[in-house]
This record gives sequence, structure tokens and C-alpha cells, in this order.
Amino acid sequence: MAYGDQTMSTRKAVSIAMVIVLHAIIGYAFVTGLAYNVVKKVARDLKTFDVEEEAPPPPDKPPPPPPETRVEPPPVVAPPPIVQVAPSVAPPMVTVPSPPPPQITPSAPPAPPPPAVSRKLEPRGTPGEWVTPEDYPSADLRAENQGTTSFELAIGADGKATDCRVTNSSGFPSLDAKACQMLLRRSRFRAQLDGNGQPMPATYRNRVRWQIPKD
Repeated sequence: MAYGDQTMSTRKAVSIAMVIVLHAIIGYAFVTGLAYNVVKKVARDLKTFDVEEEAPPPPDKPPPPPPETRVEPPPVVAPPPIVQVAPSVAPPMVTVPSPPPPQITPSAPPAPPPPAVSRKLEPRGTPGEWVTPEDYPSADLRAENQGTTSFELAIGADGKATDCRVTNSSGFPSLDAKACQMLLRRSRFRAQLDGNGQPMPATYRNRVRWQIPKD
């Protein structure tokens, strides 16, 4: 490119820039002056006046208080009694021995039937003569002791008394002993016979009455 072309281009650019700046200044002045006139005109036409604020409405009346309700005090409740629970103690173990099994006692065998008797025991002589008033002990006679001695005699197969037993006392041992003494000495019997006619032991029962003879 030639030097002359370069100089022309630079000048042209500067001229364009200056034109742009000038337009900008003129536009600013125009805008500023126009705005000032508009503001000034508006200020003349504007009529000022005071604006009174409206009074606030009166506050609403509060509602009346609710009627007073009397609250009854809660009833006084006594606290529950304190119960002390003793610690549970296990009961002692008691061992109860089991009872022994019942013992069964065998029943006694039945008594044998009485032997057959072909002849009963018979006293020889008079039994009232075996003990006489002359046999009265002297001491009991002086003391006037009286009574009845019941006795039982055991008689052997030979018909003689072998034992004397007092079954009911007269109340005086000396009289009972004297009665047995005389009976063992004087009593005699015809022996009792069994079913085969053989002599057999037997018993004899009777009584002796001790009575002081009257003169």
C-alpha cells in the first residue's frame, strides 16, 4: 500500500471520530435542556395541597370477660398405706414316712368242739360237809367275820382235786384260804368219762358260806 493511502485513511478515521463525539455532545445537550424545561413546566403546573390523614377507626371493644366459674378444690386423698411385704420363705420340706403296710394277722383257728362226755363229774358224799363250822378260824370267829367264798376246783382223772381258785372273795382272805384248804383235803369225785368211757379232767364250781353259829 502507498504512503499516501495510509495518511488518508488515518485522517478519515479521525474525522469520523470527531463527528461522532460532536453528535454525542449535541444529543446530551438536547436531552438535558429538554428535560430541564419539562421539569420546570411541570413544577409550575403542579398545585400543592395538604393531604389529611384519615383518623383511624376506634378500636373494637373487648368482649366481656366470661363469668367466673368457681373451681372446687380437688378432694384430699390420703396416700395408700405402705405395706411391707415380707420376703416369701419357702416352706420347709417335711418328709413324712410312708406307713408300713398293714399286717394281716391270721385269724385264730376255731376252738375244737368240746369232747364228748359219757358221764359227768359227780361229787362223792355231801359237799356241805367238806367245810364245817368247826373249821371257822378262831380269829375270824372272835372278830365275827362272815361272808361267802366262791371257788373253782380242778379235778383230775382220778377224781381228786388238784387246785383251788377263789372266783369271788368273802371279803376276808383268811376265810377264803381256809375254804380252799379244806376243799383240797376233803372233796372227792367220781371222775368224768369221755365218749370212749375213759376218765378225763374236769372242773367243779361251788361256794362256801361262812356264818357264825348261834348258841
